Amino acid sequence: MTAAPVTSDDTAGGTPVLPARGAQRPLGLREVEVTGGFWEGLQTVNATATLEHCERWMERLGWLANFDRVADGTTGPDRPGWSFSDSEVYKLIEAAAWEYGRTGDPAADALVRRLTARIARAQDADGYLNTCYGHGGQQPRYSDLESGHELYNTGHLLQAAVARLRTTGPDELVDIARRAADHVCATFDDSGLCGHPEIEVGLAELGRALGDLRFVEQARRFLDRRGHGSLREIPLGRAYFQDDQPIREATAFRGHAVRALYLAAAAVDVAVDLGDDELLGAIVRQWDRTVERRTYITGGMGSRHQDEGFGEDWELPADRAYCETCAGVASVMVAWRLYLATGHVKYADLIERTFYNVVATSPRSDGRAFFYANPLHQRTAGGVSDDDAVSPRAEGGSRAAWFDVSCCPTNLARTLASWQAYAASAAERELTLLQYAPTRIRTVLGDGSAIAIDVTTAYPADGAVTLRVTDAPAGAVALRLRIPSWAAGAVLVEGGRTRVVAAGFAVVDRSLVPGEEIQLLLPTTPRFTWPDRRIDAVRACVAVERGPLVLCAESVDLPPGAVLDDLLVDPSVPPVARSDAAMVRTVGGDEIELVPYHRWAERGASTMRVWLPVH
Repeated sequence: MTAAPVTSDDTAGGTPVLPARGAQRPLGLREVEVTGGFWEGLQTVNATATLEHCERWMERLGWLANFDRVADGTTGPDRPGWSFSDSEVYKLIEAAAWEYGRTGDPAADALVRRLTARIARAQDADGYLNTCYGHGGQQPRYSDLESGHELYNTGHLLQAAVARLRTTGPDELVDIARRAADHVCATFDDSGLCGHPEIEVGLAELGRALGDLRFVEQARRFLDRRGHGSLREIPLGRAYFQDDQPIREATAFRGHAVRALYLAAAAVDVAVDLGDDELLGAIVRQWDRTVERRTYITGGMGSRHQDEGFGEDWELPADRAYCETCAGVASVMVAWRLYLATGHVKYADLIERTFYNVVATSPRSDGRAFFYANPLHQRTAGGVSDDDAVSPRAEGGSRAAWFDVSCCPTNLARTLASWQAYAASAAERELTLLQYAPTRIRTVLGDGSAIAIDVTTAYPADGAVTLRVTDAPAGAVALRLRIPSWAAGAVLVEGGRTRVVAAGFAVVDRSLVPGEEIQLLLPTTPRFTWPDRRIDAVRACVAVERGPLVLCAESVDLPPGAVLDDLLVDPSVPPVARSDAAMVRTVGGDEIELVPYHRWAERGASTMRVWLPVH
């Protein structure tokens, strides 16, 4: 592992992950500006609709007032919301902090400030901060470590403070988080564990941001304690919260998907910063097996509804896929950390797949309703959700404005606000483009030299990506372009020559000239994708992909009287491009239009399939 220079005082707009060392350095939010296209649209809707939407719902349901009641001494057993509702407030603050770092929008800054002011009043003198435990009419502090989520909530508070610190510098929120982290270290120095991992990743990143190794060491202690049966046995088993076996001995991600992935993200943080290559190797092995055998074609993770968890190897039913949106966010968190640590392209490939087919699938086009679970087969059309009501169910055929457990909207908001942080990375004399979108990249390489690239593309609707060099260092520099694993026959045009480039990284290693253009042509012809024969649930089925997009069939596109589950695709006829999607031929000779999976259910109630039967 080679060192990439980083500082805890990031002046480039901030970035969610800033390891002490690694193969690659992440770029800050202002080093990569998204100037248009697919992701700019989602970011704009997130900023102008979703942030306000989340605040309004939390105010309406009393989740924000819970902090006021603690401050005013009026708490009691009638507290609204689940024990983890505090975390949604913290994730919203984090989203607003990244939005302010990305754009400088005063409205985002104002949102952070007004929520911080309410939170500050609720913090106890010793740093403890929670609205569900430890006050009048409530259960004592840390009396239910398995299900109480106290440390989980604190972890999200710490991540919000990291976003604030890296985008504006020290302020009241950072002070609140530091006191809360000090309290956690003092209380849990020798024993104790939270049923929902999250405090670990919060401590590790706050320790990085503040330059305080105590917090990273406390995260390590939490990691080492887990897996020894210290939490109470529950009907779902200790694997539900990854307390069944030590993290260094596990062979795959298991149990509750979000918990497992948050834990893995923290493990990578700790392994990198403390130089624990054994721990890093364990997560690499678990990731490899999980992606090969326990991950859906969309990048979704989690195939069991009963525990929102991973199934066994090859247990990937399409109609019972859970694929929680939060698990998609957490999967990106893990893969990004592994990429920064190792520089391996496979992690960026999964990030792209998950971004387009899980993260982008959750929000409705107006940013005010969301999918919690993301199945790959909807057998019944279901009803349209009431935008003025809380949905009691995570599943359904339409996006809901809010959920009884509403972790996904705020998780989505913080991810979209920081999307460009995952688009590129740098090293000593090297700039790597990982995600393709219209962008302006302005950064400094590890040796201190400046480089600037403008990217123009209609990706993913079109695979042509043009890079224009606007500033370049003297001497040779390596410009690396990710070639996705699906992009057989990709072509690079540069320096007066054209060459076919294989999956991995296409490298332009020479002196760059300001004003020159480099073009990458990624094939986006629709293609059939066949499932592994060991996935029982989708044998004799085929899926269609186009570039990074997974496509699906919706009942609204079928001929009158046709039933989606009666559809049989003729695999002898290749799919044909149509707009940004495709057409397939059925055994009966009909042409059926497929649409990008991320757009399904935007045209009203419908049935839907990703995996299409062939006989």
